[in-house]
Formats: sequence, structure tokens, C-alpha cells
Amino acid sequence: QVQLVESGGGLVQAGGSLRVSCAASGRTFSSYAMGWFRQAPGKEREFVAAISGSGSVIYYADSVKGRFTISRDNAKNTVYLQMNSLKPEDAAVYYCAAGRLGSYTPNGYDYWGQGTQVTVSS
Repeated sequence: QVQLVESGGGLVQAGGSLRVSCAASGRTFSSYAMGWFRQAPGKEREFVAAISGSGSVIYYADSVKGRFTISRDNAKNTVYLQMNSLKPEDAAVYYCAAGRLGSYTPNGYDYWGQGTQVTVSS
């Protein structure tokens, strides 16, 4: 069982930066791929970024490539999403997820956090 707790969301102006974090419980964190997804009101949950257990393989959605950076610290059981050059369309609830395989789709993950709100003002 893995429990995930996101933090770091908030209000930021367009063009600004924000870092969200996801702390995981358990001793097997490094065996899980981690993903970040987001969901805006009235929209489906969409993939943002994913990182393998070792951190050696990383994927990004085209919409955030070059602006967002996913990273993990396995010693701290934490995954991060650094978001730069934020746009109003980046506003959403951001969720972290853990899965043995990882995926671009939510179905590839077994555990989810409760989400953290990111609001971008124009």
C-alpha cells in the first residue's frame, strides 16, 4: 500500500513558477513509476509527466514540454513537478500517482493522491 500526499499548489500569475510535491509512504517508493496528472473543471484527467522508479526515464505531455520538469528523490520518497512559464490553461487540480509500470493514462497507476489546486491568473 502506498499513500500519496501532494502539496505546494496555490495561486500564481501567468508566466510565473510553482513547484508541487508529492510525498509517498512506504519503503518501496523507488520501485514505483510516478506520474503527474491534472484535471480542470469539466475536463477529463490528463497526463502531464511521468518518471521511472530510478528517474532515468521521463515523459512529458506536449503541452508542458520545455516548461515543466518532473524529478524524484528516492531518499525522501518524494516526487516533484517544477512548473515554469505557467499559463492560464495550466490551471487545474494536480494529482500524483504511483504505479508499477507507469503510463500515459490513469489506468497505469494504482495509487493516487488527493490532489492540489493550481490556479493561474492572467
